[in-house]
Amino acid sequence: MKVGVAGLGTVGAGLLAIAARGGLAHAGLEIVAVSARNRSRSRGVEIAPFAWHDDPVELARSPDLDIFVELIGGSDGPAKRAVEVALSRGIHVVTANKALVAEHGAALSALAEEKQVALAFEAAVAGGVPIVKAMRESFAGCEVAAVSGILNGTCNYLLTEMEASGRSFEDVLADAQRLGYAEADPTMDVGGFDAAHKIAILAAIAFRTRPDYAGVAIEGVDKVRLLDIQLAGKLGYRIKLIAKAERQGNAGRVSVGPALVPFDHPLASVGGPMNAVNVVADPLGALTFIGRGAGAGPTAAAVAADLIDVAQGRFGAPFGRPLADLSTLTKGAGEDSGRFYMRLLVHDRPGVIAAVSEQLGKAQVSIDSMLQMPVGPGPTVPIVLTSHPCPKVAILGAAEAIGMLDAVSEKPCVLPIEETKR
Repeated sequence: MKVGVAGLGTVGAGLLAIAARGGLAHAGLEIVAVSARNRSRSRGVEIAPFAWHDDPVELARSPDLDIFVELIGGSDGPAKRAVEVALSRGIHVVTANKALVAEHGAALSALAEEKQVALAFEAAVAGGVPIVKAMRESFAGCEVAAVSGILNGTCNYLLTEMEASGRSFEDVLADAQRLGYAEADPTMDVGGFDAAHKIAILAAIAFRTRPDYAGVAIEGVDKVRLLDIQLAGKLGYRIKLIAKAERQGNAGRVSVGPALVPFDHPLASVGGPMNAVNVVADPLGALTFIGRGAGAGPTAAAVAADLIDVAQGRFGAPFGRPLADLSTLTKGAGEDSGRFYMRLLVHDRPGVIAAVSEQLGKAQVSIDSMLQMPVGPGPTVPIVLTSHPCPKVAILGAAEAIGMLDAVSEKPCVLPIEETKR
């Protein structure tokens, strides 16, 4: 089968390196053409043997192509147009583009089904961790209740390094940018948007629904302070950016945001740039997948695996079931609740705790624990409390009222607490 590759960045060059080692030939696959923005750029691999196309859409129109590999990125623009052209022509598509799949997956699935070709995207989620195939195949007979994970290596590196080094978010981010772990504009990563694309895809497969990126509640890690990482550690937690999808009946919630994870949670020990996904399903119970989530090797290996599956006829409906059988996930009315961490900075004077407790009582938030924990010199001291299960709107309302108290120096920090599910 003849393969065209659009996009020769880190992953594209990694795929060509796999092909050069013979990693595709045994499956009858041959890369014959490529496309990228800059033909003269050094990529560490030889591109001279391949037909060159300046325009990826032109590559998708090549008459002798069997599989089109899209590694350009972006939810729209040339990536989307090229994939649409390839599918419309009855050409199989393999992509690592999480934004494209999360935002346009349903429409692209319709094209793939109509032409009876593959739309494969293992590399779009968690790099080399084979979670898409596992969700689509190994959990096919199960009822998945929840999927949660660490799906952005940049954020996980930042939080891990802050905890280990005791440095601020800004300092660690600047180092990560110098080392190439973070982009010059890190918004997609630290804002939670990259992880949101990935959890939208996993939720669709897990719950047999159409992907709904617009329905993901998104918070980033850019406001996580070193103080909260240190205080969470004293309470037996680590702060992680958690992408999560939960379902109860036909209703559910998909979200991304920083959360406190207990030390005994399977995601707590996942450090640095690693990715991990925890799946809770009946009758399997909880399973955790951990591995490298980005980079030339892991992501290119996932693309190669998809190519080999297509070549050997192992492909089906992109999201596990035909598009007509996929429902729409309804946002549940009472799902956004649980236990919460609240950190205040207060002037140490009599009556402060009583005033804080009064506002919590008015909001019907029950306190599980409350500690005054001096950390370093300064005019204010932190008060940390954890709540019993309550609606998120209730504790946010309490935080708003507490932030108005004279003794409180800034708006309280509120973060959810993840429970360990087995």
